[in-house]
Amino acid sequence: MRATRVIVFNMDESFGPTLRRTLQQFPAVRVVAEVDEPAVLPHVASQFSADVLILHLDPAPEVVLPIAGDLVPLHPSLAIIAVSESTDGQLILSAMRRGFSEFITKPIDAEMLGAALDKVAKKSDDAAPTGQLLAVMGTAGGVGTTSITTNLAVELASMCTGSVAIVDLDYRFGQVATCLDVAPTYTIADLAQNPEELEQHVIDRALVEHSSGVRVLSRPTHFVQSENITAASCVHVLTTLLALNEYVVVDGPNRYDVGASSILDLADITMLVTQLTVPSVRNAQRILQGMEEAGFNPDRARLLVNRLSKDTGPLSISDVEGTLNKPVFATIPDDWPTMSTAINLGETLAERGPKTKIRHAIRDLASSLHQPDQAVSREPAKKANLLSKIFADA
Repeated sequence: MRATRVIVFNMDESFGPTLRRTLQQFPAVRVVAEVDEPAVLPHVASQFSADVLILHLDPAPEVVLPIAGDLVPLHPSLAIIAVSESTDGQLILSAMRRGFSEFITKPIDAEMLGAALDKVAKKSDDAAPTGQLLAVMGTAGGVGTTSITTNLAVELASMCTGSVAIVDLDYRFGQVATCLDVAPTYTIADLAQNPEELEQHVIDRALVEHSSGVRVLSRPTHFVQSENITAASCVHVLTTLLALNEYVVVDGPNRYDVGASSILDLADITMLVTQLTVPSVRNAQRILQGMEEAGFNPDRARLLVNRLSKDTGPLSISDVEGTLNKPVFATIPDDWPTMSTAINLGETLAERGPKTKIRHAIRDLASSLHQPDQAVSREPAKKANLLSKIFADA
């Protein structure tokens, strides 16, 4: 699938969630950059490879129009779609004369926007397909995000014909390279330092290949390097990797903050890893609520329950599904002896315990992501009494 890469320009913070919610209705749309300063727009258009610029003109169209208009001759393949509450004929005429593709008045008509995006997509049909970005996000520390991420990437690599890359977004304490027992020479900090020079030979030099075929982009070697990685540079690295791999699996974002929005914008699927504990489920509830308020499409989020066993306590899968009003997409059984041994030895579950239930569960997860048409959907259970009482007191 060839994703439609979009840059969003918006100075009106209150309109942001509405705009994101509208764009996320379209499965093939990926937001690669968000801009709120007109002066920065030319630099972003040059730095990020995009198909469409969604240009929200309000509240200052007289400032935005000239700057955006200058982009047309510089980036002829970038379609500009202007959005405004104004129906002034002179404004619309000015935008079209500058070479904008469309002018859409608010409230945005999703069908009209979809038709405009389809036109762009048809023009780029001959371009190389774009890989899928899978973000694995923990709802609490120690829920097993890294273990799931690394083993999921390995299982996907055994199923697909293209290449798979894994990226460690825990810039300070990430352990992806340790779990796979690889020793990278370069890290994400090196690529983020010069995003404008990300050619394929630079990428190939930075990623270290695991015996499974998965290519690893490690966290920075030193703490101080993490301070220089911006959300924009990270997204640029990921966008470049998506052009070269069938799957890019990221361990992170490791917390729900402003920087996480850039990753969630780009992700095809965000997997929230939780356990059957009140703190973990409560955090999952807050993250899902925050995503909804910010306009993210809830259909792109999946719930994973890790370390499931008969002795997990009074909480159940139905408790979680009822409280979060969302079905659990997959469960991973608790097998700490196998997993801890694999982590300490730098082995995958395919190596350490190929016939174990935990390995088969992660392989089934990979299969359901790689072949979603064969996955069985589940409806969320009705809200259970135990968590209802706990969360009512929160």
